[in-house]
Amino acid sequence: MQAVRIVRLILVLLRDVFDGPLTLWTMSLVYTTLLSMVPMLALSVTVLKAFGVHGRVELLLQTLLAPLGAQGQEVTSRIIGFIQNTNVGVLGSVGLALLIYTVISLMQKIEESFNSIWHVTQSRSLGTRLSRYLSALLVGPLLLFTALGITAMAFDSHVVQYILAIEPLGGILLSAGRLISHVLVIGAFTALYMFVPNARVRFGPAFLGGVVGGILWQSAGWTFALFVSSSTQYAAIYSSFAVLVLFLIWLYVSWLVLLFGADLSFYLQRQDYLYVMPGEPRLSNRMRERLALAIMERIASHFVRGLPPWTLPQITEQLAVPMHAVDAVVGALLQGELLTQSNDDPPAYLPARDLAEIPIAKVLAVVRSAGEARFLNPRLLPLSERVEALLADVDDRIYGATAGISVRALVDVADGTDAAPEETAGTL
Repeated sequence: MQAVRIVRLILVLLRDVFDGPLTLWTMSLVYTTLLSMVPMLALSVTVLKAFGVHGRVELLLQTLLAPLGAQGQEVTSRIIGFIQNTNVGVLGSVGLALLIYTVISLMQKIEESFNSIWHVTQSRSLGTRLSRYLSALLVGPLLLFTALGITAMAFDSHVVQYILAIEPLGGILLSAGRLISHVLVIGAFTALYMFVPNARVRFGPAFLGGVVGGILWQSAGWTFALFVSSSTQYAAIYSSFAVLVLFLIWLYVSWLVLLFGADLSFYLQRQDYLYVMPGEPRLSNRMRERLALAIMERIASHFVRGLPPWTLPQITEQLAVPMHAVDAVVGALLQGELLTQSNDDPPAYLPARDLAEIPIAKVLAVVRSAGEARFLNPRLLPLSERVEALLADVDDRIYGATAGISVRALVDVADGTDAAPEETAGTL
């Protein structure tokens, strides 16, 4: 059984890479990166100047663009030149606002791509997103270069230099130093996979995705560097544009590897999405009804017991059902005014009225008729009198079978209370 899951996981990952949305999101991120790279680095340099570590930006760019070989040095020098020509102080309010917008757009694209991978339909509130983005822009570079600076100072200390001269401790320490870059990449990938999606991501799947993504990124860098050093066709075909073409290819590979690791962490945590057929499965009418009753029962049960209300990620994890399916049913219950949501982030759901006044028939009617106002009105569909009578009889039988049973009675039965079905005040 485990072997079947592994094979299915591999097939699903390959499907997402070649036929899924990963390539589309990758191309979108490459385009947005080209627009926002210089403004983002300019803002980071402005912040880092206050701490005297802005000179390490060029070293970091050289490390990230090392797979381009000699062309990487040229791209780094050009980017640094653009950054030096970007004077934040003379841009003015409009120019500064546009500069910040281009930077935020990249971070928003990253969050949207991760949410798409996790099938998250609800984004964070605007205030939460802006606070996270500004924190990442202002604090993130400082923490990154502080960590790099501490590492460099550790290797330059006299104690470490003395240990390096002692064999075999020196060789072991140098090998461990080479692994630091791998550890930092894996740690960065793991943090992104855990905190960027608007979903509760467990550490295990995020870490495994970070390990695979980090190893793939390092391996891709080594392979790409070998390709650049051994291939002269690009320079012959594209001439002076060869540097730009290679830079675009490396950006594409880097973003694709990052999204691939996020895709892997998602499937490791949500194995109910491991279906090989493309697209998301659609809900049948029977599944909508069952899902609606299951959601109403859980929300009502927590409400009656005084427990914290359910959120969409919690309901999804509890029922082991794809989030888009749960969101569709919850949306129908909200539109039918059977549920209401809080202003929390993510929002929590509560009954919109007294549970004793919510008939089960009303719950079923709401989910069965969801979307009719936007698409097709069943009353406008030409049907014969016999078909109309038959469907009316079906509706009457459903209402008759659930008459007198409310959501509160459903909760009492689920709790083991022998409560007689009560008369409900609600009507269809």
